[in-house]
Amino acid sequence: MPDSAPSSRTVLVTGAISGIGYETARQLAEGGATVLMHGRTTEEALAAADRLIATVGVDARRLHPYGADFTHLDEVEALAREVGERHPHLDVLVNNAGIAAPERHTITDDGNEIAFQVNFLAHYLLTCLLEPALTSEPGGRVVNVSSSLHRTASIQWGDPHRARRYSRVAAYAQSQLALTVFAADPRVTAVSVHPGVCDTALLPLYAHEGVTAAEGATYVARLCDPTVEIVNGAYYDRAERVDPAPAATEDRTVRRLNKLADLLVGNRAA
Repeated sequence: MPDSAPSSRTVLVTGAISGIGYETARQLAEGGATVLMHGRTTEEALAAADRLIATVGVDARRLHPYGADFTHLDEVEALAREVGERHPHLDVLVNNAGIAAPERHTITDDGNEIAFQVNFLAHYLLTCLLEPALTSEPGGRVVNVSSSLHRTASIQWGDPHRARRYSRVAAYAQSQLALTVFAADPRVTAVSVHPGVCDTALLPLYAHEGVTAAEGATYVARLCDPTVEIVNGAYYDRAERVDPAPAATEDRTVRRLNKLADLLVGNRAA
């Protein structure tokens, strides 16, 4: 049975327990949306929701905590199933959860390089499974929180897990390029956004200092606004629409990436 909600707009934000995801959830809830806050565990998501209620007075009815560890694709599948049952109409999916690739090459239990799985494959699977909810009424959209580092990347088609030659920066950049390419998938309307260099856990990959997570989140929350018109596959550097890396707009690359992703997530996306 769908959760009761005081808003006509429902948004799922992954990685909503800290950083840009948390601030995006805050801004959306303050703007009147019902926000589904994802964390690695339900307990972490509940604690983040309680912080919003206590610190900024967000209506508790607007916040719904969900847990799923993106290093386990079975948990992503369970998350999609639970969200789909409770919210058959989802206005926006914000694919924000992300990690910096570790110093040492790390493979998940699903057999994927960890940054590629958490930053891209989990979001690919979640989006595919939530497609019916996102397309049940006009206006559904996906906002991928990407990175300017996607411009430095290449997808290693023959070795996407970088077993032969691993670099944490290259692995992270590859995951961000894949997420940016995925925005051009025709199944749902989606955009990608680089929210700027922000003072979050990912800052060491970029610089020594950055703007606040709240400032970066404003660019994400803006693209969740149904009054903001978007074009499928568009890429934003903060508020400005710019061209992404050339590979991100190639139909052949989109098809090739979907084929690879389908292979790596198994039959879960069907």
